[in-house]
Amino acid sequence: MSQFADGGRFRRNLRDELDGVALYAALAAAESDPVRKDLFLQLSQAESAHAAFWRDKLSAAGIDPGAYTPSLRTRLLARLARRFGPRFVLPTLAAAEFADRDKYAGQVDAAALSSDEQGHAAVIHAAAGSTVLSTGAQIGQAEPWHHGASGNDLRAAVLGANDGLVSNFCLMMGIAGAGAAGPKVLLTGLAGLIAGACSMALGEWLSVTNARELASTQIGKEREEIAQTPEAELKELALIFQAKGLNKEESQKVARELMRDPKAALDTLAREELGLDPSELGGNAWRAAASSFALFAIGALVPVAPYFFTSGRWAIVLCGLASGAALAGIGLATSLYNGRSPWFSAGRQLIFGAAAALVTYGSGWLLGVAVS
Repeated sequence: MSQFADGGRFRRNLRDELDGVALYAALAAAESDPVRKDLFLQLSQAESAHAAFWRDKLSAAGIDPGAYTPSLRTRLLARLARRFGPRFVLPTLAAAEFADRDKYAGQVDAAALSSDEQGHAAVIHAAAGSTVLSTGAQIGQAEPWHHGASGNDLRAAVLGANDGLVSNFCLMMGIAGAGAAGPKVLLTGLAGLIAGACSMALGEWLSVTNARELASTQIGKEREEIAQTPEAELKELALIFQAKGLNKEESQKVARELMRDPKAALDTLAREELGLDPSELGGNAWRAAASSFALFAIGALVPVAPYFFTSGRWAIVLCGLASGAALAGIGLATSLYNGRSPWFSAGRQLIFGAAAALVTYGSGWLLGVAVS
């Protein structure tokens, strides 16, 4: 049974590698730039070596690898590359390579190939990125609407406050719909604020801590590979620089210079191959937790506030008005990074938030009647 399972795995891996051979060969055939053509040919040859590895595994197990037919995805991407050029398909290929870069991590007999796959993902990511930067960097500098387009900090702040606002607003509307008195609604809102903020903070702390631990492990493995297989890492660095536009000789020269300083080589490989900043390793877990707690609590406080001053129907009305205004404000803030009209963003946020509150209010009313 184990041999049968291994045979199926060997065949799947062989097909994947042969698809890579065919696709990179097609990209090389369609590429007019000699530097990038050579890069794709090298990647095709590397995938061919991987395919030979799995073909030998099948032969050793006495299994016929069978005839190879490129997958539909491979044929489609190759056709698009021939029709529109390799640059057209590189972003899709980069995303696929990144998703598959750890596909051999759990296969003990393929440990030697795992580092190569991560290197290929970094190379294709660099090649895809260079196609954007070469044509778009000047636009981004010249047109101010590009600034802050990535707005990660702003986006995190807005979404954190939105989570607190919407979840607590809906919770309180559900309790109010069930006919609970004002003090009970206030108590529910405060409990939701504290519980939600603690949950968000704990989740963020765990997320960042796990990310830091994983990053440390990956960088440690990369450090070992630089020490144990410097020639392989030198080749990876050269391919990365070639993907960024340097010719083969210049890429190898820069890579050799970097490899003389293991720390600089590790920093470059961590950033390019793993997408990690060794100086940060994913950020500070406690700072992220505190920020998440505060942002959620600020949003969750909005629907609670009216119940400090009034009760009954007036409290429900003021809670809805305050939450609606806050939802519109959050919508306006999202327009700073989503590229849509401020009024569209505000209206969309308000409509969906109000719909969620109405659903929970109605559900609370139905449940309240049923329980009564």
